[in-house]
Amino acid sequence: MSEFSEIHDELRSVAAGLLAKDTVDWSMLVSAGWVGLDAREEHGGAAPTFAEVAVICEELGRAAAPSSYLGGAVLAVSALKALQPNDSRDPLLRAVVAGNTRAALAMPGGAEPAPFELATTRLGWRIHGRATFVPDAAGAQRLLLPACDVDGIAVLVDVAADAPGLTVTEQPVLDETRRLAIVTADGLEVDEDAVWRFEGDPATQLCALTDRAALAVACDSLGIAQAMLDNTVSYTGVRQQFGRPIGSFQAVKHACADMLVQISVARQLLSTAIAEPQSRTVSMAKAYATDTAVEVAGKAMQLHGGVGYTWESGVHVYLKRAALNRSLFGSPAEHRARIAQRYR
Repeated sequence: MSEFSEIHDELRSVAAGLLAKDTVDWSMLVSAGWVGLDAREEHGGAAPTFAEVAVICEELGRAAAPSSYLGGAVLAVSALKALQPNDSRDPLLRAVVAGNTRAALAMPGGAEPAPFELATTRLGWRIHGRATFVPDAAGAQRLLLPACDVDGIAVLVDVAADAPGLTVTEQPVLDETRRLAIVTADGLEVDEDAVWRFEGDPATQLCALTDRAALAVACDSLGIAQAMLDNTVSYTGVRQQFGRPIGSFQAVKHACADMLVQISVARQLLSTAIAEPQSRTVSMAKAYATDTAVEVAGKAMQLHGGVGYTWESGVHVYLKRAALNRSLFGSPAEHRARIAQRYR
């Protein structure tokens, strides 16, 4: 990744500038070229690696920006890329990258990766199941449902958001910067052409999509933690107590130093996971980075004193987002248990 550090720094600078002055709606994500950032050029993308997507995820977390980038871009494009090319998938991928169609991957934020079941009946193909805490499903025009077919093989089923038998219900959460939903399929009738197969081993590809979601959330959490550290250092440098800035007090210095160490470790773990996206590296990064974001945001609130607990300070926005990130796509405890299985 070192040979691309200058490109990433420039991308980070541009992203920070846009997020600081623009409303982060879908049209802004499309015009900035972020939706299809890691799609192939023949599909309208820029064809780089996930490292560039990670930069955008981190900057979105740093700005605590409400957007549909996670579900509508990162997960939807990743899912479409993992499928075998066909006459239906390719046009949809181009439409998503161009911003003409919004799609979402109905992968639950904290459950099994394939929550839907595809069955054949005398009436045809039907799908049943329910996924909770699905990012950005509300507002999407197409939904990709991870399912197991009659042979137990993982597939993705493409359905219209307004199809009879499909229900998308917004799921309120404490963090108001994200939109999560419950996606329910109750005997939803689908055509055989809407059942899309993965390229390569289906179970491995589905697991990779779950890891991609966890990694994107971890990058977002890194941005949250960095923003809270920067904000805290700035505040303690001007807040006066006993005739001197509180940042000059040893206890405050040590607290900020601890925050910096945690962030540095999280950044290194994420760099490894992005360069070598394996289940072990992703779990290590997700567990540590999301825990770090919650701890750093909590320390930031304390170091801001009474003002840190007010609505106007904005610290609460970051703390609530960090808390949700910690739970999405596997809690730290679940990811540590996943790592521990390798040593049993």
